[in-house]
Amino acid sequence: MEKNKLVEVYAELMSGEEGGYNIDRETLMKIMEDVFRHILTRRYGNNSRINIILNVDHGDLEIQRTREIVEDGNLTDPDSQIELSDAIKIESDFEVGEDLTEFIRVEDLDRRDILAFRQNFVAKITEYKKDQIYKKYKERIGEIVNGEVYQIWKKEILLHDDEGVELILPKGEQIPRDFYKKGETKRAVVKGIEMKNGSPQIIVSRISPIFLERLFEEEVPEVSDGLITIKNIVREPGVRAKISVESYDDRIDPAGACIGVRGSRIHGIVQELRNENIDVVPYTANATLYIERALKPAKISSVELDDEERIARVYMKSDQVSKAIGTGGCNIKLASRLTGYEIEVYSEKYTESESDVDLQEFADTKYADYIEQWIIDSLKNKAGWDTAKAVLEHSVEEIAERADLEIETAEQVVKVLQAELSKGDE
Repeated sequence: MEKNKLVEVYAELMSGEEGGYNIDRETLMKIMEDVFRHILTRRYGNNSRINIILNVDHGDLEIQRTREIVEDGNLTDPDSQIELSDAIKIESDFEVGEDLTEFIRVEDLDRRDILAFRQNFVAKITEYKKDQIYKKYKERIGEIVNGEVYQIWKKEILLHDDEGVELILPKGEQIPRDFYKKGETKRAVVKGIEMKNGSPQIIVSRISPIFLERLFEEEVPEVSDGLITIKNIVREPGVRAKISVESYDDRIDPAGACIGVRGSRIHGIVQELRNENIDVVPYTANATLYIERALKPAKISSVELDDEERIARVYMKSDQVSKAIGTGGCNIKLASRLTGYEIEVYSEKYTESESDVDLQEFADTKYADYIEQWIIDSLKNKAGWDTAKAVLEHSVEEIAERADLEIETAEQVVKVLQAELSKGDE
């Protein structure tokens, strides 16, 4: 009866692929051997020389116990020694000093041994699986995982990954406008893992900037290939995000590549983030230009930098101030975090003059030979300047860089504008 029970336990553990425990056979054998050895050591003593042979493929189990044969009356440790008189009862030609190896029969293990074996084995397997989960997710911090919504609570959501591992999505890591339905699949980034009450607790996040970074890596091949570098990401989860990107290949427009044709690449990311607006900002080491790009869609007239205090005073027309600040101050807050400058917005106060003439007028008149249409387009679209005044507020070098012009071309533009405006003043 006892033998059948142990064989039944053994068969249950070894049935199916890796015994149904999703553990490789070598590890499973090691765990079983340790459990058997613990049970047998408790039964036969700490000094017992026990050899356990497990054949996973055939389900065979052999247990051997070896003791040294000693003279009668010289027995000092019954666990590791046997007297000669007892040894020759087993085999008559044994001599003192030899080893006696006996097979321990499964029938000799009682009900208590079998119960202890089952309990210890399950405990060892559970401990091993928890340790493997911890190691696996420790290495996956910063990666995106898919989880099925299993339980919805007030302060957190419980998800299950493909292997049934529990993932915790706290309230503070959820996008405010997110909606969760039991059974649906949600994506999140692994934020951290810790052992709590002996079990690994895996925390995932949908508001982390890393989550947005990983989404871009999935959607934009140039990012995953390293052709485009993400310099910084700031988010107001569910509302707006700004991401600055840079390409070391002049042939690649980093912002255009991230957005895709008609927004094809960024559309999926926006949907994943519950329609969170995403501004892709081309990175530049020029702080003034970087701040202007970060404050879009507002159009900037001029910027004063205090590098020591890390303050940027930005001047613009009054109708652009609300655009720079954004709803609830979101745009200016994100721009400040993106650039590392505390941005202060000021409305310009000046009278309308000839210097505010639209640049297009210079291309449509006698100045077309000096300022061609493509130059006007560069000044407007690349640098964001619509008027002569806006252009003349910057140096020739800055005009060339922002509008992607040759220095000579920028100098020509400045000369023409200044010459015409000086005539107007006269």
